[in-house]
Amino acid sequence: MNMTASNSILIVDDTPNNIKILLDVLNNVGYEVSVAKSGEIALEKLPFIQPDLILLDVMMPGIDGFETCRCLKADENTKNIPVIFMTALSDSVNKLAGLRMGAVDYITKPIEIEEVLARINIQLKLKNTQQALINEIEERRQTEAKLKEALLDLRHTQTQLVQAEKMSSLGRLVAGIAHEINNPISFIYGNLRHTHQYAQELIELLQLYQRKFPTSDSEIQAKSEEADLEFMLNDFPKLLASMKVGIERIREIVLSLRVFSRLDEAGLKEVDIHQGLDSTLTLLEHRLKANSQASNIEVIKDYGNLPLVECYAGQLNQVFMNILNNAIDALLEEPQKQAIPTIRISTRVTDDQHISIRIKDNGAGITVDIIQQIFDPFFTTKPVGVGTGMGLAISYQIVVERHQGILECRSRPGEGTEFLIQIPLNQKPIQSLTQLNIESQKAMGELIVSEPV
Repeated sequence: MNMTASNSILIVDDTPNNIKILLDVLNNVGYEVSVAKSGEIALEKLPFIQPDLILLDVMMPGIDGFETCRCLKADENTKNIPVIFMTALSDSVNKLAGLRMGAVDYITKPIEIEEVLARINIQLKLKNTQQALINEIEERRQTEAKLKEALLDLRHTQTQLVQAEKMSSLGRLVAGIAHEINNPISFIYGNLRHTHQYAQELIELLQLYQRKFPTSDSEIQAKSEEADLEFMLNDFPKLLASMKVGIERIREIVLSLRVFSRLDEAGLKEVDIHQGLDSTLTLLEHRLKANSQASNIEVIKDYGNLPLVECYAGQLNQVFMNILNNAIDALLEEPQKQAIPTIRISTRVTDDQHISIRIKDNGAGITVDIIQQIFDPFFTTKPVGVGTGMGLAISYQIVVERHQGILECRSRPGEGTEFLIQIPLNQKPIQSLTQLNIESQKAMGELIVSEPV
């Protein structure tokens, strides 16, 4: 079976008669043939030609076939070219030495045409089959790479859709709650001042009656004792003051909801990062307070002197919410016996161009294998139905992609967990959607795991 004309052969032999016989035979069956009359010439030619097979004479002046073969196999560009030795030697030791050097076969001189063609065809067929397998493997590798890229794009799109829906749902929910609560609270708060004024005037009027008419009717006296009038007169102003504190607290919560969602600030805007952190803490205050199952969680604020930061405020507040919620979960799930459950929040300007926000708890900490997956979409350590595994994945995209920043998790078992957020003071526009996709793929495929400070 002859190979195609695309196969080329290099003959290395110093005997003209052998060269002529091989040239005639190989050209007749369609091979492209080159000739070198010594090992030195062959080695000089090889950088400029790429034969599919080399027929190499063993006994030649200068460097012999064995040495030529050794040089071929030592060169990265020629080591995979199959070599068939041509020799009159019948010594099996010499044949074995040649095979150990990398030769694939032997042709014994004097040359038998049928033998030459048969051995050449076998080796070229093997080489072509091997190359086909290599090509197939490469095609599969490229296909797998494209599938992986497509999967990353899909995961990226899924995460963006979940984030968009989550923010949209949160925005609608907050808008509804803020509107429904704000109207009646504003009515109550606006009238509370008048209520306090009227009550004070009525109390003063009643006290004036008591001074002017110290002796009262027995029925009035009985009713005063039954109502405990003296206590009522002392307690009523306190009651109104408590109501005012409660109303102001509700107004503060409504304001925190509006600050947290930033419904009117969907685009880039310079904001007070501390205000966003405080509003998030206000919304989580019910989880920080002690109850029958857990003790009070202490929040330590170590705020630096931050300027206004250009960012997507609502999305960044969502990052704070996700990380703080996880910190609270960690402290509630495995409370520390030896220390007060604590969350420390610190902010700093790092290099006049960036700010850093560190949120650290003194919980049980997490292992390296979990850290390596913590930002992956749908990864969660919580029970089914409790965690979606999207909170930190969305947070990673918000910080890394939307704000061109850094989000790292640092933890050791028994030493708590710290999240580091670093974003620039001013945002630079991302050049193109292609660049955004590249950065997204890197973000989803890579995770910085470092030791705690």
